[in-house]
Amino acid sequence: MKLYIKYMVSLRCKLMVKQELEKLGLHYTNIELGMIEIKEDITNELKQKLKSNLAESGLELLDDQKSILVDRIKNVIIEMIHYSEELPKVNYSDFISEKLGYDYTYLSNLFSEVKGITIQYFIINHKIERAKELLLYDELNLTEIAFKLHYSSVAHLSNQFKKVTGQCPSFYKKIGEKRRSNLENL
Repeated sequence: MKLYIKYMVSLRCKLMVKQELEKLGLHYTNIELGMIEIKEDITNELKQKLKSNLAESGLELLDDQKSILVDRIKNVIIEMIHYSEELPKVNYSDFISEKLGYDYTYLSNLFSEVKGITIQYFIINHKIERAKELLLYDELNLTEIAFKLHYSSVAHLSNQFKKVTGQCPSFYKKIGEKRRSNLENL
């Protein structure tokens, strides 16, 4: 039995869900961001208990099919950008469509209807968030970040970065340098 969980977007969330399943004596075969597979069918009473326990941790057990699919789209994008070593070589639309087994136009329209933003806008925001992380922690230079996040050029990344954050990438690089300097002085 598959259950879908909203706001389950990190490894810490996965650990929290595992603990809740173990507390309730439920056996799982798979836990991914936003989704768990449970070996047995569960009663409505047990499902409500799981829903309540997850809510205490800020997670939400989804029942509505549209919400479930939109959450799955979000999780595919988050995992692709934040947790994969390398972004897919194919178009994001092809990747998302293939990963979820739905036509991209359908997914795109549904996402826009439910979230009020396009999938492309969601992807851009997450790519910029990832770029900010990489700049703050000085893991890569701007050219390497542009390459890693599949931007056509540093200028393209810089322009999108400024549109989304209101700041230049160098601003975030300086913040990271200042943080590291302060930590070294402790």
